[in-house]
Amino acid sequence: MAASNGVFTNTLSRSQFNHSRFFLPSSSRPSSLSSFKPFLLPRKNLVYQWTKQWPNPVYIHASVKAASLESAVEKTELPKGDMWSVHKFGGTCVGGSDRIMSVADIVVKDTSERKLVVVSAMSKVTDMMYDSIKRAQSRDNSFLSALDAVLEKHTLTAKDMLEGDELLSFLSRLHDDISNLKAMLRAIYIAGHATESFTDFVVGHGELWSAQMLSLLIKQKGFDCTWMDTRDVLVVNPTSSNQVDPDFQESERRLDKWFSLNPSSIIIATGFIASTPQNIPTTLKRDGSDFSAAIMGALFRARQVTIWTDVDGVYSADPRKVSEAVILHTLSYQEAWEMSYFGANVLHPRTIIPVMRYDIPIVIRNVFNLSAPGTKICRPSADENGEHMQSPVKGFATIDNLAIVNVEGTGMAGVPGTASAIFSAVKDVGANVIMISQASSEHSVCFAVPEKEVNTVAEALRSRFSQALEAGRLSQVAVIPNCSILAAVGQKMASTPGVSATLFNALAKANINIRAIAQGCSEYNITVVLKRDDCIKALRAVHSRFYLSRTTLSMGIIGPGLIGATLLDQLRDQAAELKEKFNIDLRVMGITSSKKMLLSDSGIDLSRWKEIRTEQGQVADLQQFVQHIHGNQFIPNTVLVDCTADSYIASHYHDWLRKGIHIITPNKKANSGPLDQYLKLRALQRQSYTHYFYEATVGAGLPIISTLRGLLETGDKILSIEGIFSGTLSYIFNKFKLGRNFSEVVTEAKQAGFTEPDPRDDLSGTDVARKATASADDFMQQLPQFDEDWAKKIQAAEDAGEVLRYVGVVDVTNEKGLVKLKSYKKDHPFSQLSGSDNIILFTTERYKEQPLIVRGPGAGAEVTAGGVFSDILRLSSYLGAPS
Repeated sequence: MAASNGVFTNTLSRSQFNHSRFFLPSSSRPSSLSSFKPFLLPRKNLVYQWTKQWPNPVYIHASVKAASLESAVEKTELPKGDMWSVHKFGGTCVGGSDRIMSVADIVVKDTSERKLVVVSAMSKVTDMMYDSIKRAQSRDNSFLSALDAVLEKHTLTAKDMLEGDELLSFLSRLHDDISNLKAMLRAIYIAGHATESFTDFVVGHGELWSAQMLSLLIKQKGFDCTWMDTRDVLVVNPTSSNQVDPDFQESERRLDKWFSLNPSSIIIATGFIASTPQNIPTTLKRDGSDFSAAIMGALFRARQVTIWTDVDGVYSADPRKVSEAVILHTLSYQEAWEMSYFGANVLHPRTIIPVMRYDIPIVIRNVFNLSAPGTKICRPSADENGEHMQSPVKGFATIDNLAIVNVEGTGMAGVPGTASAIFSAVKDVGANVIMISQASSEHSVCFAVPEKEVNTVAEALRSRFSQALEAGRLSQVAVIPNCSILAAVGQKMASTPGVSATLFNALAKANINIRAIAQGCSEYNITVVLKRDDCIKALRAVHSRFYLSRTTLSMGIIGPGLIGATLLDQLRDQAAELKEKFNIDLRVMGITSSKKMLLSDSGIDLSRWKEIRTEQGQVADLQQFVQHIHGNQFIPNTVLVDCTADSYIASHYHDWLRKGIHIITPNKKANSGPLDQYLKLRALQRQSYTHYFYEATVGAGLPIISTLRGLLETGDKILSIEGIFSGTLSYIFNKFKLGRNFSEVVTEAKQAGFTEPDPRDDLSGTDVARKATASADDFMQQLPQFDEDWAKKIQAAEDAGEVLRYVGVVDVTNEKGLVKLKSYKKDHPFSQLSGSDNIILFTTERYKEQPLIVRGPGAGAEVTAGGVFSDILRLSSYLGAPS
């Protein structure tokens, strides 16, 4: 080393650089890069610094502030407890001047007596700092321009917010810092290498600048505020390359001394950065700012730690994968821990540890949506709230890009130390075991590791157990690639029977195979391994099973004609109220006619379904339609509503019931055909636990089928059933009087919507309908030729003081049934009907003297659609909806 005109010169060697530490206190900063030449000696925690202004080198300790704190005279005792609230704002929250000003508003509006605020570096700044180091190590001169970009970003931000002395103070410090960083990176450029502690020191400047700007902004608003370089307070012991353990005792001692020199009601602290016990700068690694906030919360014994982010709280599943995911209002510490471990974007598990010790709640809130209450992570109270009671599973999380290693062989059973040897080999190669599963027979052990590590692990195991493999004691060390883990997490799972059954049933319905299962005795989580390609489908399937209402129905409407369209209108008007009051979630996932169909993955907007079908409809395909409605594994129940009068559609009922699809219909075809086909449908329905409801096939919306079922199920004996079962024929014969033509009345009924699309279906029991005609239109054209015959019949009835009625009679005692046109005296109940009224008389053992009568409108789109809707609600009740 030589000196010329008071300036020392030297060539820096890699060895000297690697054994050095670089620290520059603000009091010793040079005014410009040209006047500064660093020289590093391999002397621990010391640095020589000199310029033309300093003819002699100066020894500077690694942490001047730390040294000064050691000798400080205690001035103010640090108050601790509920008067403190801790806030943490991440890089997105302080990404620009507008956002920093919003953060300042949040801080000053907090009514807590004292506040500590932990801030990250501005968005992207940490990456920019790492990038500048990388360029310097690569001997790329552009590291200078990279630092200039950092300088510009902070300069523009400060000028937008600060003014006067606050602005000048910050810009002076910023320029000094950038100048020193350029000088340091020049040394990196020369050496071609940077130590970890040096890197940590450089990248930590982003947090320093954020803290300074926010502190000055709040002070500018007239509040008592100072900023803290947490390297002067937080002491951590590195335990591995990606983890550190806080030294709470030493940190608490340093905090007390720091506060004695810097008493303030608002403290803005740097996140992410800390120091080792030797005062060497370090970082808190992944999610370090959250960890900083939790540690500070514990040190101050704060009332609450609020983590501000860009989401409304913790979701029940990743909302990017599950659109139905909901915000969780509360989580226990253990639930948050489990979900974090399994990849949920909550908090790093270690963040929870410091606050658990003092029962300090953590609240996750959205800095961009202050109206959202967020998610509170705390110890569950004795009186569980409603959310706990509703679902034993709080959330679901996944980990992708895993592989399963399966070690198996008969020689493993009963041999002590086998598992120890397996995982010792895994540890030796530095692999991370995510999950372990072992059969009770001890024949095999399987475990999940990151896919990038699986080959190394497999080779290590084959090497370790080479003799056992050759001797046949172990049969194989197998690798199953392309796996994912799905974890269900919930503290109430332990005390709720059937959770596992529900989980596995949901996966089975989604046709997903499970590779491995693990569950601890605490039952906070159930973990399954499955194919990576199945992961999202599995996540949606289990989430829907636990979070959607048990009475969420995937509905397909077949036949959006008069009745179908009316039903869709009724569903539109009632769906929101049913969901809110009764937890019945009706989702129309498809609408099809004979020509065009409309499909949806989330539910059709029923307020504009006609318009959407016109724009997005596709050619009708019944098989594709049914597959879409039933193929949605994420909705627990499927129902097809057949609003047609089509025998072809009815012919599919058996197949649909066999697949587990519920059927609701006003279509008479399936029940009015051959008896054996109807009995097959009923038998299959009972065997498959699917439901087939057809109330509206008789009497439209009248409770005729349900009344009959109720009588039979309660043990009554039916003697006879007599009545006017057809609302259409009731209307026709109520309107058919002297002076009117029969064809005219039928046409009127058809125009009023009381008949089937083909009126022959309504008149099939009359002599008229038995005449062969090619089509419904031909039939209506030929109908007037029968008017004369019908005129004679109505005249004969009128002469006898009677009216014509078309009735059906079921004589159960004599096992006879008939349908015929009869005339009744005008005082008979059947003669008192009006419009499309139906009337049915049930004569039973209980109702023998005075038959049970059901009477009301038996035709019309509104009442028929209402009958179908009633069946839908009845199905919901069967599936678990509250009554």
